[in-house]
Amino acid sequence: MDARGPRPFITMRCLLRDGHRIVLRARQHRKGLQRSARQKGIPFWHRPAYNWWNGLLFAVGSLHFIVASLLSVVDSPLTIREIALVFFAGSIFFTTAGFMQNLQAANAGEMTGGPPETRTRLRLIGWKPSDVGWLSTITQFAGTVMFNFNPFDAIDPPAQWYLADLTIWLPGLVGSVLFLVSGYLAFMEAGHGWWSWKPADLDWQIVTANLLGCIFFMGAGILAYIPRGPEPAWIATSANVLLCLGAVGFLAGALLMMRESRQAATLIP
Repeated sequence: MDARGPRPFITMRCLLRDGHRIVLRARQHRKGLQRSARQKGIPFWHRPAYNWWNGLLFAVGSLHFIVASLLSVVDSPLTIREIALVFFAGSIFFTTAGFMQNLQAANAGEMTGGPPETRTRLRLIGWKPSDVGWLSTITQFAGTVMFNFNPFDAIDPPAQWYLADLTIWLPGLVGSVLFLVSGYLAFMEAGHGWWSWKPADLDWQIVTANLLGCIFFMGAGILAYIPRGPEPAWIATSANVLLCLGAVGFLAGALLMMRESRQAATLIP
């Protein structure tokens, strides 16, 4: 058996079975896109509909962030509070999708090419620190939770600048860092290395779009700091533009993930 991946993680296994060379890929394995022909029954988190709905929730959340960030930089009929409510609604979709994705990774069996082991109970969070896919999904889920606090506190922001930074800016910054870590881990998983260039591969397109979105979110998170006194208007505008670009990256990744869900599962003998 040949194992590959960015050490210490293994994201690809090549093995011989009955004279056939079989290539197992970590992302396809945890999403149910690569299953054993001897598997009896398909768990709900490995079904195409599960991946499709997961992508749809990410897409809807991204659209909320795109709309809200654009409304923040143009003359809008909505108040600041109403725009914050749009952001918050989008964060709920993100968190739901993030939980679904981590649930899938937490319950994925070992990447051996055989039928998955029988589980007696569902793992809601799991603990698989040696699995780069699980690490990616758990950090993303944690980041989405931070983005719940960020827009929720912005609905009725505190008057003091330091409290606004503590309750609005800091959770957003932490969420952006977690997103960036998650995006790069997913990039490593799909590319089977610290760096890769595989634009013809759908899974690589998905993780790259998401990683670019994470980078833009990180820029927005840094610029969203609330100073003690007045600040140039271009800073807030730039933060919202970067936020919009980040959401566009997530939207592209989500739509591609919905397309990926329609791929027929590769049956391993």
